[in-house]
Amino acid sequence: MDEVLLLAVIGVIAIVGVNSIAPRLRVAAPLLLVLLGVAVSLIPAVPEVEVDPDLILLGIIPPLLYSAAVSLPATEFRRDFRSISSLSIALVLVSAILMGFFFMALIPGIGFAIGGALGAVVSPTDAVAVQIIKKLGVSPRVVTVLEAESMFNDATALVLMRTMVAAAVATMSIGAATWDFASAVVVAVVVGLVAGELNVRLRRWVPGAANSTAISFVAPFLAAVPAELLGASGLVAAVVAGLVAGYRAPLYLRPADRISERANWHTAELILEGVVFLLLGLELTTLVTDVHETHGSVWKAVALGVAALAAVLVIRVLYVAPLILAVGRRARTVRARQERVEGLVERAEAHPDPAKREAFARRVEQHTAYADYLENRPLGWREGGVLVWAGMRGAITVAAAQTLPSDTPLRSTLVLVAFVVAAGSLILQGATLPWVARRLGVTGESVHDERDRVELRDLLAGVADEVLADESRRDRDGHEFDPRITAAVRRAIVHARAEDQETLDYGAQFLDLRLAIIEAQRERLLEVRAVGTYGSEALGDAMRVLDAEQISVQLRGAHPDGDD
Repeated sequence: MDEVLLLAVIGVIAIVGVNSIAPRLRVAAPLLLVLLGVAVSLIPAVPEVEVDPDLILLGIIPPLLYSAAVSLPATEFRRDFRSISSLSIALVLVSAILMGFFFMALIPGIGFAIGGALGAVVSPTDAVAVQIIKKLGVSPRVVTVLEAESMFNDATALVLMRTMVAAAVATMSIGAATWDFASAVVVAVVVGLVAGELNVRLRRWVPGAANSTAISFVAPFLAAVPAELLGASGLVAAVVAGLVAGYRAPLYLRPADRISERANWHTAELILEGVVFLLLGLELTTLVTDVHETHGSVWKAVALGVAALAAVLVIRVLYVAPLILAVGRRARTVRARQERVEGLVERAEAHPDPAKREAFARRVEQHTAYADYLENRPLGWREGGVLVWAGMRGAITVAAAQTLPSDTPLRSTLVLVAFVVAAGSLILQGATLPWVARRLGVTGESVHDERDRVELRDLLAGVADEVLADESRRDRDGHEFDPRITAAVRRAIVHARAEDQETLDYGAQFLDLRLAIIEAQRERLLEVRAVGTYGSEALGDAMRVLDAEQISVQLRGAHPDGDD
């Protein structure tokens, strides 16, 4: 037990150290961790490392996917759902089938079912690319597509792999296999929706940010475990639960809960991601030894892995190219429809029913925002190039390969092939992705985010003016606000340093009015989020600023004398 604890401490120190020096070396931390693990595994004194794949698939991956889903931009996800679902479902199916024939032709002794299972294993992409391109200033639309794809295609690949393995050991028709796949996904989505909603509703009634965050730590397993028990995909359930929690959090959770959750989950992500990639490298010696003793052809497995990596890249190129063309056609169609929609505005404004006028105006605003989004955030051939090269394989590929049944023909060779695909992809594509993105000219695209931030600041200032001009507002005791307090709040908003003194001078009414303004501003942000007028990154920043302001105001109310 002491040795295990010592290794855990050393592992955490290594993860923190690598993440500290990675920015200076301008190399993604996951790539350094893989290389560090490989280097350590080659030391003769280091024992062979063999990790139970279920520990990764059910113990580490669900919370990582949940955390990524919570922070996924909901508006962009909804707008690019077609592209995301195409990449995360259709591309995985196509890749698995084509790679199944590929492996069946090159590896004697395995049939199409096992070849297809290995094809499913090497099909999903890893989210490590998102960490790299975020720092380069690549379009948030590309980031969202890649991040969402990496979350959902993991689950698609694992469900498909299980179906292929079941088909290999038993006679299963195409119809039965399709039903098995579809039912596993549908059940997981339902479980995820329920778990996500229960998560935020329960945390709403639990006092204390620490308690709320503790519940969020078990939320991925609250979704994944029941789904697995029902024969569905625990990863799909965890992702859906995270999407629900992320979208509903501003409606149910307190600002302190959200801030605490973000900080603690960042720490959890750092450790869990580091463990996954470190283990990925450490398992190299074990895999090589097993293949050598069992099949005696390590270099053949390596060559197969390199060929498989080239094949999945070619398949991705051939799939993404027509997808980009389809996205461009849809953008032109939406823009043409926008002109017709604008022509109906005057007719709608003359409608006698105010509710219908408002509903139509909202739909027009949503459609206009969508058209502007497609125009300002295009997915052209340059962005398509990033989508292709950022499709790296990672930890899921190795972990999934290790779940192949022990009696699978040439199992050790298949696992090593998957390892070569994952490690080779991380090293080759990961190391060159910044160069590729810069050569394609898609870095530093932040002008729209800055414009959104400026407009949101103006919007929130307007909301504050509306609240201050509302003479019908009352404080918590039902009293009218003193005009001097209204003026004090206005001064405090413009000059933040004056707020402490104004709190001392005017007390509870000052704080009540400040909180009323913050609440009105948050409601307006949620309204514009539903319409999609502004980017999710700028909206998220504005929401975090309001959370910080509310906590600050509430602390002044609890401790009006300052920091004591």
